[in-house]
Amino acid sequence: MVQIIHVLVCPASLTPVLFQVLAGSGLDVGFVLISPNGHRLVSDFRRSDGIHMLDSTEDGDYRLCFDNSFSKLSEKLVFFGVVLNSPSSRGGGPEQWVDVDLTDSVQVDYSLEDMRNLERTRQVQTLLRAFEARDRYLLEDNLWRVSFWSCLTLFVMLAVAVVQIYTLRSLFENNQRVST
Repeated sequence: MVQIIHVLVCPASLTPVLFQVLAGSGLDVGFVLISPNGHRLVSDFRRSDGIHMLDSTEDGDYRLCFDNSFSKLSEKLVFFGVVLNSPSSRGGGPEQWVDVDLTDSVQVDYSLEDMRNLERTRQVQTLLRAFEARDRYLLEDNLWRVSFWSCLTLFVMLAVAVVQIYTLRSLFENNQRVST
């Protein structure tokens, strides 16, 4: 199954595109990034994660395609992020700050820089949450696997112990009567 996400990107901006498979068998997925005019910019096959820098030269909808068609039985949970560097994501364009009284321009500069840093911090924390979710999924999957095999091994050990006790008792058991 192929999922396609359309993202509107401003021209002349460097946009990071990242993805990570969080859950599903194999933890891999195909990824294709297609420009608005139909050119394939990035193509990854069966990758668990990826970070690509999109140097957008044209205005329009870029397509992010996630392909899981090679896996017929399992579905995947994929985290993806596109960090848009539009004026609104950088704290507003200059036209938004025309009517602001700039008597304390240093304070305004610090505030704008703080807003940019907070937005970048939020994006990094979202990315770290995705890594943590994947690690937690792997941990839970491994815990189930270890618990299953431990229980199976314990059952086999108990069965072997019962068979050994039965065998030893039957060796020392004497059913013949000795007449004197």
